[in-house]
Amino acid sequence: MTTPRSTPRGAPEPTRRLTTAQALIAFLARQYTERDGRRHRLINATWGIFGHGNVAGIGQALVESGPAMPYLQGRSEQAMVHAAVGYARQSGRLSAHAVTTSIGPGATNLVTGAALATVNHLPVLLLPGDTFATRPADPVLQQLEVPHSGDVSVNDCLRPVSRYFDRITRPEALIPAALQAMRTLADPAETGAVTLALPQDVQAEAYDWPAEFFATRVWNVRRPAPDPYELEQAVRAVRTARRPLIVAGGGVHHSGAEETLAAFAAATRIPVASTQAGKGSLRHDHPADVGGIGHTGTATADALAREADLVIGVGTRYTDFTTASGTLFADPAVRFLNLNITGFDAHKLAALPLVGDARTAIEALSEALAARGHHVDPAYESEYTDAKDRWERRVDAAFATGDPDARPTQAQVLGLLDELVTEDDILINAAGSLPGDLHKLWRTRSPHQYHVEYGYSCMGYEIPAALGVQLAAPGRPVWALVGDGTYLMNPTEIVTAVQECLPVKLVILQNHGYASIGGLSESVGAERFGTAYRHRTEEGAFTGAPLPVDLAANAASLGMDVLRAGSVAELRRALAEARGADRPTCVYVETGTADTVSGPPPAQAWWDVPVAETATRPSAVEARKEYDRQIAARRRHL
Repeated sequence: MTTPRSTPRGAPEPTRRLTTAQALIAFLARQYTERDGRRHRLINATWGIFGHGNVAGIGQALVESGPAMPYLQGRSEQAMVHAAVGYARQSGRLSAHAVTTSIGPGATNLVTGAALATVNHLPVLLLPGDTFATRPADPVLQQLEVPHSGDVSVNDCLRPVSRYFDRITRPEALIPAALQAMRTLADPAETGAVTLALPQDVQAEAYDWPAEFFATRVWNVRRPAPDPYELEQAVRAVRTARRPLIVAGGGVHHSGAEETLAAFAAATRIPVASTQAGKGSLRHDHPADVGGIGHTGTATADALAREADLVIGVGTRYTDFTTASGTLFADPAVRFLNLNITGFDAHKLAALPLVGDARTAIEALSEALAARGHHVDPAYESEYTDAKDRWERRVDAAFATGDPDARPTQAQVLGLLDELVTEDDILINAAGSLPGDLHKLWRTRSPHQYHVEYGYSCMGYEIPAALGVQLAAPGRPVWALVGDGTYLMNPTEIVTAVQECLPVKLVILQNHGYASIGGLSESVGAERFGTAYRHRTEEGAFTGAPLPVDLAANAASLGMDVLRAGSVAELRRALAEARGADRPTCVYVETGTADTVSGPPPAQAWWDVPVAETATRPSAVEARKEYDRQIAARRRHL
């Protein structure tokens, strides 16, 4: 970090008299990140919904700041965080947004978004109002009383989901807290949600702030190089491996290491599989790209994983979807080499750690291996490239459309998008059956095209995240893909898209229920209970007619232009029209009922969802037998 020049010795330190809220906004407007010689504003805008906990503090400060701190008006506190996260991810974690709320429910509504940000290592600054620090009246409106502790408020719910948390009970306490907040946001190993809880009386209290607090600060986003010993161990592991496999995670994107990884794969011929967060690390047509890995992965990648003797994780956390709940990496002698910026993730699965920035570490590994002329056996290369070709034919079959007047399957919707988009388009998704279909089938054309939030897999993320992405990538077509269940969770930021004239493209796939969970429910013996959007029958089951819900009309009522598509031909035209639109546009398509098969190949690897150990219904009894068979293959890598 560069620090401002100090006042000459003996001269009185200049000060500015401002409220705590005014000082915070002035401070944030002068914070920057810098990486590879390029500077970015750290907090580029503030989202806010105002109430008695922040309207006279942060709200008034934003009014006074004018254009120095752009303001964005949200409709839901959780959605504002999602929008900020979408912006941060698209900005490469080098620029972020702040989110301010009132006390009470406004503050607790931040928790889900904060968890999502922290799970995915994406920076967002949360500024919830808090109850009075001076306690002139106790309790106040929306205050939770805790009999055993007077200094607890509902904002403490944000502690476990924040990378840094502080409550500013005195104006001068803001100075160290604000600096720690910026340090955390800009640290590639520590970043996530950062919370500064702001009691409403302290927000409005004036203080004589040192002028130096408001000087421009630049926070260097470091690229730590790997330790020489760890690098030598890594080189030895790669050189002795017969069937190595790279697992590319989100850290590749966060580091901007896509070109470096592509060059490394081209030189070594090591195949590259990708997690949900890492998809797009290589273009789909790179010879070494073998697609998604794990429960939602391709047959090519999962077959390679089962026989790999060295798994090279790059910027991945190894979630259960990636490891198929500990059943995927089946070679008895398999070893792991984990390249990660955090030691916590680098040591997972008893791996050889290579702690460092992804781009820097891959460059170092490339240089060391190039000196020895290393690449995999040509027979291994031919094996995986042939398997990749076979999988591409399965993708073609899933995307293929026959009768133009037929209702499209979900996979065909993706296929029609695949025909239309270029490397400029960005697809956003987070939950339901779409992440699995996308991970298996989507042909990613550019590093930031595939934006699937699967760390927290939060229903309702897609629409607000699309706003954040569009703000970070003006001029690029941004698509939010949602099912009806996800749409009903959080459609409110459509209003914000209309207000800000953000031309996001929303695709609603109506299948009358929670299709993904319905399929999972059936597989674990729960018989799709509670997953269909249907009327109750006289027996009390949700198996009657579909509910007469018109989501297209709902989107139109919130200000979107809406295009209805009832067939393959109509959908092709609607998607093309939406892509060219200059205002928020929705494409609404019915893909069938909740129990309709979406069309892609089934899961290529297992996922552990425990099944009832005792049951009377045959479906659960049979599901338990299959569960017992699968868990027998699970292992701990020690």
